[in-house]
Amino acid sequence: MRGDRKDGRLVRDDADPMHLFIPYIMPMRSESEVYLNETVDVTNLLAFLEKKNENAVEGSFHMTMFHVVVSAVSKTILHRPYMNRFIAGRRLYQRDVVTSSFVVKKRFKDEGEEGVMILKTDGDSTLDQVAHKIYGDVKETREEGNSVDGVLKVLKKCPRFVLRFFMRLLIILDYFGKLPAGLLAVDPYHTTVMLSNLGSIKCPAPYHHLINFGTNSIIITIGEMKKARVLMPDGSEEIRSVMDLGVTLDERIGDGFYFARSVKLLRHLLEHPELLEEPFKEKIEYEY
Repeated sequence: MRGDRKDGRLVRDDADPMHLFIPYIMPMRSESEVYLNETVDVTNLLAFLEKKNENAVEGSFHMTMFHVVVSAVSKTILHRPYMNRFIAGRRLYQRDVVTSSFVVKKRFKDEGEEGVMILKTDGDSTLDQVAHKIYGDVKETREEGNSVDGVLKVLKKCPRFVLRFFMRLLIILDYFGKLPAGLLAVDPYHTTVMLSNLGSIKCPAPYHHLINFGTNSIIITIGEMKKARVLMPDGSEEIRSVMDLGVTLDERIGDGFYFARSVKLLRHLLEHPELLEEPFKEKIEYEY
């Protein structure tokens, strides 16, 4: 329809008037951030992964914590569609698919290069599909690179005035929703959510700012797993395995009530990972 973009539908009649007006008050994504920190009990998740990997051969596919987190985030967003909205050209848009982007460290060294991976999920996706897709694509990126790497290697040879003109042109095209579909498909800044798995390098989950360029409204950092004293439902305390998540959101796409419920659902899925083995479109029996 008129007003839609290649990567999203213009939100029309069902939008809160405040959310249609607020991009004119706060036009930049970096000034519209809200940050949430959530601690998740992953004791059951670790047992789940141990069972999933009990027959795995060393050096072959293993399901990891990151695979489960990406799946849980994807399913949460699918069931909480406002989380899949974005602001572009001071208008509010709704995506039809969930896209996740993250950086792949090719070598775990200070000078190791990085690659970018983008994953698309829908209602028919499952945890096993997501895990095998990520495993295969990460392996390919580390061994061969990808199309984004080739483009960046060409651009880095250009003089600064060319890069400034190139970026200004991209920003103008993006404002009017005229970026080429091929670029949208490989650009990590035009995805639903960006994830940073800092737990894999033994770091906590920090705050991470949003990016003004593109349409990405959510960034999630995953911290190192640790032991902590947890209050159980019966009032007792136990030493459990926990993991921190840092979630930065563009507050213009929803409100605090909607965000809080969405993060609670994400925590519920991580604490009950067996729910991710069903297609993501399956309804979740969860009381907020």
